[in-house]
Amino acid sequence: MDDTREIAKTKMNLKPTQVLAVGFLALILLGTLLLRLPASNVGGISASWVDCLFTSTSAVCVTGLNVVPTIHQWSTFGQVVIMLLIQAGGLGFMTLISCVFLILGKKITLRERMIIQESLNQNNLRGLVRLVRGVALATFLFEAVGAVILTFRFLKDYPLDRSIFMGIFHSISAFCNAGFDIVGNASLAPYISDLPLNITMCTLIVVGGLGFIVWSDLFHMLQKVRKGNHSFSVALRQMTLHTKVVLTMTAGLIIAGAALFFAFECLNPATFGVLPLGDKISASFFQSVTCRTAGFSEINQNSMTYASQLLSMILMFVGGSPSSTAGGIKTVTMAVLLITLISVSQGRRTTHIYRKDIPLFVLQKAITIFLVALGVICASTMLLTFTEAGSPFRHEFLDLLFENVSAFTTTGLSTGITPALSAAGKLIISLEMYIGRIGPIAIASALSRRQRAFSEVVEYPEESVMVG
Repeated sequence: MDDTREIAKTKMNLKPTQVLAVGFLALILLGTLLLRLPASNVGGISASWVDCLFTSTSAVCVTGLNVVPTIHQWSTFGQVVIMLLIQAGGLGFMTLISCVFLILGKKITLRERMIIQESLNQNNLRGLVRLVRGVALATFLFEAVGAVILTFRFLKDYPLDRSIFMGIFHSISAFCNAGFDIVGNASLAPYISDLPLNITMCTLIVVGGLGFIVWSDLFHMLQKVRKGNHSFSVALRQMTLHTKVVLTMTAGLIIAGAALFFAFECLNPATFGVLPLGDKISASFFQSVTCRTAGFSEINQNSMTYASQLLSMILMFVGGSPSSTAGGIKTVTMAVLLITLISVSQGRRTTHIYRKDIPLFVLQKAITIFLVALGVICASTMLLTFTEAGSPFRHEFLDLLFENVSAFTTTGLSTGITPALSAAGKLIISLEMYIGRIGPIAIASALSRRQRAFSEVVEYPEESVMVG
């Protein structure tokens, strides 16, 4: 009886970020157990515990890195498990639980609302239940439409039942920015010239990476235009600053990335060089989009030029947008840092975007996220260079760095070294994917014994120091 009370007390003392961290860990462990079952494996020969843990972590953290081929190792049941883990990890387990509560008519308590607030990266508790309902409906709607389109495309190459399953699997994987595919060892390379499939996959990736708050803002904007309350231009101006920054950064990164990939790879015979001009442009856009933490591949990443590999790492590092299925430090974080850089270079004391000043605490958070992410990637890369030093598989330092950036940003692109990692290397990458999904700031908050107050009680006199 005393033990039960102690467990309940411990549970009640958990902070929202700790609940999220434990929840994702529980999903990963459950997925590991399910993937270890003979029924999840082709021929009933189970993969090792480490490989099952790695795959489950990659699925829950919507990354897409694989140590074993998804189509050859996992049976249809195993692939269904992976698909459900991707869906749970993409939406967030708390969002799914909230949806179940809503369906059952159960009241969502204040504590549960606080956990939802943390999982969706919201600033207040107002309208959270309505937001969760909208997120779930929009997610399933986009995935359903994507699944139908992809099913019709796969019908050209597969039987009806397999086409339906592949359509659902790839739609969920693309929308959740997971990067898992069940096409074959070459990922989506056979479809590099398939424009309808590329457009569908890219649309799902981009929409999933915009973030739930942007969806809501765009929906309300379109409602105002449809009802005739505002013209389209006025409705655009009335969008929140967050949505404007997300849309600007997303469009800019995709277009700039596609242009640079085209320039770096158009003459490379191992990637785009052998393609017609139209396919080169399409493949360049796909590579730019998939680097936004999606992880699908139409070309061998190891065959790209060093310039393209570095560009891929930069795009992966930035990632998608806040409150989305994507990873990375997020577009808004990078936008705040870039605008601050411009402001400092122009001698301004404040940072403003679209005639709105950015609060100091937002800038501080952006800098912290950037430095923590950089620190985790550097530390993991150093560890991986040590654990893989004696590996019989030949790899370069750039391969290890690429792998670590891909893991932390939950992207899933790889130069091909993932299956050859040692057991220690697989565990390092698994931990990095977990940290990247939960978020460096959330991890730090979950592990801290106390949360600092929002305002300091004591203020100290200012004194300047020399920097630079």
